[in-house]
Amino acid sequence: MTFDSFQDAPSRRSQTYIIIAAFLSLLAIVGFALYGLPLFYNFYIEDFGWSRKIVTSGNAYAKIFVAPLFGFLAGWIVDKYGPRKMLMTGAFMTLIAFLGLSMMKSLSLFYTSYVFVALGYVFGGPLPCQVLISRWFTKNRGKAMGIAYLGIGTGFTIVPQLVAALEKNLGWNMALVALGIIIVLVSVPLAMFVKDSPSKTDVTIKPEPAIPIKTILRNPWFYILALGSMCSIGAVGGVNQHLKLYMKDLVMDESSIANIISLVAFMSLGGRVLMGWLADLFPRKYVMILIYLLVGGSIPLLLMPDFPGRLYVFAVVFGLGLGGDYMIIPLMAGDLFGVRTLGRVMAIVLVADGIAEATMPMLVGGMFDKFGTYQYGFIILIGLALIGTLVISWLPKRRQEAIEA
Repeated sequence: MTFDSFQDAPSRRSQTYIIIAAFLSLLAIVGFALYGLPLFYNFYIEDFGWSRKIVTSGNAYAKIFVAPLFGFLAGWIVDKYGPRKMLMTGAFMTLIAFLGLSMMKSLSLFYTSYVFVALGYVFGGPLPCQVLISRWFTKNRGKAMGIAYLGIGTGFTIVPQLVAALEKNLGWNMALVALGIIIVLVSVPLAMFVKDSPSKTDVTIKPEPAIPIKTILRNPWFYILALGSMCSIGAVGGVNQHLKLYMKDLVMDESSIANIISLVAFMSLGGRVLMGWLADLFPRKYVMILIYLLVGGSIPLLLMPDFPGRLYVFAVVFGLGLGGDYMIIPLMAGDLFGVRTLGRVMAIVLVADGIAEATMPMLVGGMFDKFGTYQYGFIILIGLALIGTLVISWLPKRRQEAIEA
């Protein structure tokens, strides 16, 4: 082994550790928590007699309350103090949320618990992981982000089967407790030893000038990125949170429903790898457009007359789009505005995305309660995804074009 290759070894080991830590945090905070909680909606409806609008409103109201108040703060904290403490804080906030949901008998505790769900997502979810990876990688950042984001798809793949098994053996209340504990055990141990930024002995990162946040906020491309991502994330959230209820209306059993949702999640794994690979080969704007077209093109399958394999075709197409949706946004933001202020940029974008992701399911649920069908709500989601595609098509391909705007 040469001296140079010996010097490179710590870099590879450190970067591998960062990817694994981010992978596990995303698996737990997003894969298990964000995608796991809608699997309990039918139990709330059965036990408490709540409507579909109500069971989806906890996530919506909490995001609307938490995102503006804490999203900007979280972006400032992660840029100033680093992602490590945020990752651990987010995990324990999520545990508090699951404990609250397991004990709730009223809407007040339901909404309070969802505030902690939102806080856990803001402090321990994509934001610190995106900043962490962007700090440790320049070359192959898309692949690194894609691998880390496999954690979301892995958690999403596992959680339907896990929730079904836990609920069958423990009941839904204790299943929530067990899932909350699992989230902490999965995400916290490696996060405790994460290094917020690389040192010169860890990895060579080419320095880049920091763009003042005021400059970014005056840039029209920032708002186009935020609006386009809101549209697609809103469409994804609207489908995800109602997918189990939609299949319940088709009189499908718990096992069959879990299999379809797991297939969506499994395909999202392939989507993350594929879109991460494409993002390193082609302008990320075009990869983003492809992702949004997959999301918008999959939802009509839920409105078509039934045919053999219809839901499986939907699961494949939607899963591929879902896999790249969250991952491509920080890559595009990094291309346009650099990584030195990525925490604050993504905090603002994630606030907007989180509100869209939370409010659209409540809108779809309200429309179902009024009309007794998902037809009108899903048509809105299709239009929303296509609007996002159009908006993103206006973005420039290169950072210099964005800065000079």
